[in-house]
Amino acid sequence: MLRNDGHAWNAWHSGPDPDAEPLTLDAVTVDPAGKEEFQMSDEPMRLDGKVAIVTGSATGIGASAARKLAARGAAVVINYSKSRAEAEETKAEIDNAGGKTLLVQADISADADCRRMAQTTIDAFGRIDILVNNAGTTKIVDHGNLDGLEVEDWHRIYQTNVVGAFQMIRACVPALKAHGHGAVVNVSSIAGVTGIGSSIAYAASKGAMNTMTISLARALSPEIRVNAVCPGFVGTRWFSDALGRETFEKMIAVQEATMPLKRAGTPDDVADTIMFFCTEGSKHITGEFIMTDAGLHLSMTPLARR
Repeated sequence: MLRNDGHAWNAWHSGPDPDAEPLTLDAVTVDPAGKEEFQMSDEPMRLDGKVAIVTGSATGIGASAARKLAARGAAVVINYSKSRAEAEETKAEIDNAGGKTLLVQADISADADCRRMAQTTIDAFGRIDILVNNAGTTKIVDHGNLDGLEVEDWHRIYQTNVVGAFQMIRACVPALKAHGHGAVVNVSSIAGVTGIGSSIAYAASKGAMNTMTISLARALSPEIRVNAVCPGFVGTRWFSDALGRETFEKMIAVQEATMPLKRAGTPDDVADTIMFFCTEGSKHITGEFIMTDAGLHLSMTPLARR
């Protein structure tokens, strides 16, 4: 170990060095002689003064991400396309807890709506620091049923899941670049890595989102970090409504019985990973995606051989 004056000092053999100056490590001050009080800090996880847009944040993963961002001090734009009542509930919950929010109706598949949401955010808060691309859509079709997907289904799914996410990033780039520390988090899916999921069109769209994440991470560096979260099955209201309650509960039971971590995913599980990419804890990471799936991918070839 080196002392502050550059000379070697072995704490294991010599004990505290009485001549050494205190060393500052991030937010923690350590005195080699043990005279200073040791203090912990969660400052790298705080987002005070920052502004985040979370698309599709009326319910589910988006709402959970909005709550967690607000809890860390960020002002949050809550976006919805059709679910106004649920979006207002999420906004009220955050506001009542002392958070700062803005409610914006916008359909991210429309470029004009994306640009309007970005400008509305700047007009209200003066900046954009974080963009969470959570809004998405699908159609549940067995992968073997090729006739079950119409061309219109492909266009609709891609327009939201891929083009919409791109449009949101493009609309926010000037503001994200302005302060040199922007963060984009794309909410993708394990479907984009493994080819499973609600339909082939959905899996392909999430694969495209993962590729776009890597491309934009390269193109927008160093001012903006771009990463993705790839959830497995998540117990959301949308899944329950789409599958029916009985099938939904069976899927929960299967997850708890078969996943390596023996648990089914929740919106908060995914939002926790989103938070990691939004904070200084990931300042050295870009162009990455994390599979938040309780280990589901470990049983899939060729991923099982990683």
